[in-house]
Amino acid sequence: MTDFRHPSVDRVIAILRSAGWDGTVHVFPDGVRTAQAAADGLGCEVGAIANSLVFDAGGRPVLILTSGVHRVDTAKVAAALGLPGLDRASAEFVRLHTGQSIGGVAPVGHTSRLPTYLDRTLADYDPIWAAAGHSHAVFDTSYEQLRDLTGATEIDVD
Repeated sequence: MTDFRHPSVDRVIAILRSAGWDGTVHVFPDGVRTAQAAADGLGCEVGAIANSLVFDAGGRPVLILTSGVHRVDTAKVAAALGLPGLDRASAEFVRLHTGQSIGGVAPVGHTSRLPTYLDRTLADYDPIWAAAGHSHAVFDTSYEQLRDLTGATEIDVD
């Protein structure tokens, strides 16, 4: 890790370390906004990027950790989870419920507890890379460790 410091990243790394994580944080000097850009910068497959997507389920946040190669079928997932629907969350909604900005939302370290779901397809990749609380930073992990860290329920997203 370089000298890049940010309160959200520090919080995420502290949570990871307290759970026994001893992985790597990679910093993108100019940040990244897409799974493809992150994969290009890391030299990995785009499927190994775990996107942390926050949805609005009737005013309640839902976090879905999905492979960079997938789009979430919101109707299918909402029906499977018994939710009234899953709408794209606004930047303000995401910040309110996570304390982080779109493009850098980590799977952990949020300001409130979010119901979390994990795309089973991520199990096909090792390592997996996830945002570390800012668009400039990602961390490596495994599928099992990500599931255990987040307490996520495994689902099919597409």
